[in-house]
Amino acid sequence: MSWRQAILLSSLLAMVLLCMLQEGTSASVGSSQAAGEEAQEGMKQKIFMPESDASNFLKRRGKRSPKSQDEVNAENRQKLRDDELRREYYEEQRNEFENFVEEQRDEQEERTREAVEQWRQWHYDGLYPPYLYNRHHI
Repeated sequence: MSWRQAILLSSLLAMVLLCMLQEGTSASVGSSQAAGEEAQEGMKQKIFMPESDASNFLKRRGKRSPKSQDEVNAENRQKLRDDELRREYYEEQRNEFENFVEEQRDEQEERTREAVEQWRQWHYDGLYPPYLYNRHHI
């Protein structure tokens, strides 16, 4: 009977200990989550601008006035990105075509090799090597 009491007491102690540890970790996670949310809000304020500024961003200058360096940089980044996407697309198309041509060439070589092998077997005269120049004429 005493061993049952010992198991019951140890399991009860383990359950109480786990409950206390769980409450402690949830409290510590809660404070770090709040700090993380505050950091995310700060990042959003750095990345995004108010709607009024965003609507006036492209309307600030006239058609003939020089572009700001930010606008030039943004356009250059867009052009570079488009060039990179175009380059990747054409490289992929070229690789697919090269693979197709290589497969076609391999199939043609295989057919040619089989045809030559059949011709050699058909025309074999029992001499080694079995070529026409090795034939002995009487």
